[in-house]
Amino acid sequence: MTKQTTVRLPEDLAGGAEAVARVEGTSVNALIVDALRAEIERVRQDEDFTARARRLLERDRELLERLAE
Repeated sequence: MTKQTTVRLPEDLAGGAEAVARVEGTSVNALIVDALRAEIERVRQDEDFTARARRLLERDRELLERLAE
């Protein structure tokens, strides 16, 4: 399953993405999907990021519990 979304790229970035995709023999969509996958994997490996994410999730959980009372 896929979800369609719109991404607005500055012209220079869009041009670079088109050039890279063409040379690699892929689409700009595939290039963006691969780049997002790599970035998500990178931040998952980042202990500072995961600690901040856990703190935010805990804060959200506490807020939801207060609202449910």
